[in-house]
Amino acid sequence: MLYSDEPDFQLADSLAVLRRDIPWDIYQTARLISDRDLQLLRRFDKKDPAYQAKLLEESGSSYIEAFLTVLKNVTKDETVQYVLALVEQMLAEDSSRARLFHVLSSTGPGGPLDAYQILLRLLHRNDWFTQEKACLLLTAVLASRPDKAALAAAGPGTSASAAGGAPSTSAAAAAADEVQKAVASFIDWLCAQLRRPSDPARSVPTAVHALSQLLREPPMRVMLHRAGGVQLLAPLVTMPAPGSGQLNIQLLYEATLCCWELSFYRPAADVLCGSTNVVGALVDMVRLAQKEKLVRVALMALKNLIAVGPMSLEYAVVEKGLPKAVANRSMQNWDDQDIPELLEWMEDHLQEGIATLSSFERYKKELLAGQLTWAPMHESDAFWRENAEKLIENNCQLLRVLLKLLETSRDSTTLAVGCYDLAQFVSHISHGRGIVTELRGKELVMRLMMHPDPDVQSQALKCVQKVLLSKDKSDFLAASA
Repeated sequence: MLYSDEPDFQLADSLAVLRRDIPWDIYQTARLISDRDLQLLRRFDKKDPAYQAKLLEESGSSYIEAFLTVLKNVTKDETVQYVLALVEQMLAEDSSRARLFHVLSSTGPGGPLDAYQILLRLLHRNDWFTQEKACLLLTAVLASRPDKAALAAAGPGTSASAAGGAPSTSAAAAAADEVQKAVASFIDWLCAQLRRPSDPARSVPTAVHALSQLLREPPMRVMLHRAGGVQLLAPLVTMPAPGSGQLNIQLLYEATLCCWELSFYRPAADVLCGSTNVVGALVDMVRLAQKEKLVRVALMALKNLIAVGPMSLEYAVVEKGLPKAVANRSMQNWDDQDIPELLEWMEDHLQEGIATLSSFERYKKELLAGQLTWAPMHESDAFWRENAEKLIENNCQLLRVLLKLLETSRDSTTLAVGCYDLAQFVSHISHGRGIVTELRGKELVMRLMMHPDPDVQSQALKCVQKVLLSKDKSDFLAASA
């Protein structure tokens, strides 16, 4: 399973909070809660979990209303924290209880017990405990709402009433609009936590966990992209060096899960494709990760990004060693049956399209680095047939780089290979002789005929023949030699 059915709540620090005794009657005396709220809270608080479950099954929405009333009206930190821990425990035992927040009798978006607005306000309290629990609770409430189709139909930035064609006074349309505003505010808060964490250790994992749940819904991906959240997530997808002891598996998994979810939205995928950090880390996960869930989600993200990304992305994954990693991983036994299928797709795709691309990109990289070697691509007629034209793209940019190497390099191998490449270029481009002559290539190569290295001399002589003679005469000389 990609997602856990249980909320990923941190319960350890809540246990101490739940040992507190809360004087509920004081809040009733102060008219912060009603008599009915007081009765419900006394009946539920500090009771056996089985009994609490029975109460929730019978009158769950009433208890949620009582909890929300406290969270709305009481400001004392100890009490707010207690109620949040109580609700957290309730959802940890049964995550489906989050649906109770959507069947309240006296509430609704914009109403007196608007759960979204109450929880959003708690995100801005001073203590991190309250912020974290409110964040996780709001995530669960949003994920369990029954009207997800309304937000999807409206789309981010569009009122639900306008999208659905219903009157603006429609209760359903108004509710959907309020949910959209709440989601936008929540995403802004999550992005703020990624930029400047409230808690140095827990803000980022909490925000990433929340996003991994929210991004299951396509409209959320659009909203996060617009908020700049994709760029904030990208640095978190980082595979530490083996043995560094710095790997937070759950954070890495959920950050990568977010990237996979975002890869279904093209503008967000484009941002991820442009991040060498993300691409390299995904390949490293395929190579090095011990946890199957990390390998699987990395492969899933790579598959989507390669499918929509530019050709340079395919070169990047080859450079990072993905083909070898896929081959090695294909020999392993996996409990997760999705992984062999993903590996097979990746292997087929890499074999089909990346070999030719990587050859020219490797050549380009070699050329721009100013160091040429006798790699097989230089001597391949197929390579030059497919790629010679690329040397004259962008006003002969790469051809000019090659000629500059022949003029300035002091490395004999680079000069010999450079002369050979120039001869290949002339042979495979109908007007290549004229282009090389116009760019003073002939003079540069003629000088190299006097080079002290015999290989440079030989390659320079052959190149000059290609430049001076027509293809027929040049081929005749080559055959006679």
